[in-house]
Amino acid sequence: MVIDDFLGPLMFVGALLLLSVGYPVAFSLGAVAIIFGFIGVGLGFFEPIFFQAIADRIFDIMAKYNLLAIPFFIFMGSMLEKTGIAERLLETMGILLGRLRGGLALAVVIVGALLAATTGVVAATVVAMGLISLPIMLRYGYNKQLAVGVIAASGTLGQIIPPSVVLVVLGDQLGISVGDLFIGSLIPGLMMAGAFALHVLIVSFLKPDLAPPLPAEVREIGGKAIFKRVCGVMVPPLLLILFVLGSIFFGFAAATEAGAVGCVGAIILAAFNGKLTIKTLGDVCDATLQITSMVIFILLGSTAFSFIFQGLNGEHIMSTFLSSIPGGQIGFMTVSMLVVLLLGFFIDFFEIAFIVVPLFVPIAQQLGIDLVWYGVVLGANLQTSFLTPPFGFALFYLRGVAPPEVTTNDIYRGAIPFVILQLVVLLLIILFPGIVSFLPSLASPSVS
Repeated sequence: MVIDDFLGPLMFVGALLLLSVGYPVAFSLGAVAIIFGFIGVGLGFFEPIFFQAIADRIFDIMAKYNLLAIPFFIFMGSMLEKTGIAERLLETMGILLGRLRGGLALAVVIVGALLAATTGVVAATVVAMGLISLPIMLRYGYNKQLAVGVIAASGTLGQIIPPSVVLVVLGDQLGISVGDLFIGSLIPGLMMAGAFALHVLIVSFLKPDLAPPLPAEVREIGGKAIFKRVCGVMVPPLLLILFVLGSIFFGFAAATEAGAVGCVGAIILAAFNGKLTIKTLGDVCDATLQITSMVIFILLGSTAFSFIFQGLNGEHIMSTFLSSIPGGQIGFMTVSMLVVLLLGFFIDFFEIAFIVVPLFVPIAQQLGIDLVWYGVVLGANLQTSFLTPPFGFALFYLRGVAPPEVTTNDIYRGAIPFVILQLVVLLLIILFPGIVSFLPSLASPSVS
């Protein structure tokens, strides 16, 4: 074995070591790229001018129009969250469904799906739902494991329900239309939410004491008051989401333009609810800047990392390995899904998308795999990894905001049924690709 056969894999080992000691992701990737870049120059694998090519590649990536959708969708979700619209949504849904056993848990699933369609960021959705709904569910006698399980699971819907930052990044890395990916993931996302809701209904029917209805004095506020809440709290966010997705579905706008429209709509909603202040706008802009900067810095570090990795022949080694997996499409899908699932326990989605996914794309193309379908499967897979004990990120986010009486064991045990449901839906998406391809085949040609 020649030296360049293991320099590429050593880059991954070096990056994982830096990450394991808590070094920031973007700088871990960049530092490893610089170190191994100098090693490559010293050993004669490439000339020093190769570093200039890295700068050119970074500028090319930063010029990609689709990436503008990231700050737009983050801003839209942050505005709806920080202005209290999300909290009022949950309260209204809880009152509407309060008569049912498990009604509050159903409200969490529905509002979680709506927040997923606005924030697109798992951490934001899980934290918001944990802070808003968990104390209420515990106060009215909900089983702790069911409560934390439904909150964590509903929070992960931000991975797959469009419009999502996750899908924007995946579309860019797969080299496909973000609009097509949004449309293709809509039915799978609704299937995930529907599976969670069905689970809540079945558990509530079989074990009524785990999810009691709300007391009459809480849910009975009068027909006029309920109608006013529905019209003022639920309808506007729903119209905003439908307008954003509809503009993409019918080909009127690309994901970037739809995101910009969503930002304007979120500002109008905040003003309509009397929550638009200079401080709120500043907080939303600050949150948008922080999350967007994190994504862009990871993108820069991963770009340098992948470029040096290619220069050290690492991509050829990985391509040879992946293409030699027996079983054709089935073998490749099995290995790539296992790799993504396991990596999702330890590193964030953005690192996986920027480093690992580009290695899978050429092989998927060679095997004739539909990249829109593959992107949706990747998103659903990552959603599952975010919820799987003991390392799922969503579980850590919820642990950080859960009250002391909710133990880590409660969170792990509560998540397991929902992990099984996600795996069932993921299997259905894999076995029946038409679930993904049906809506894109009806939509107008994408403009993104």
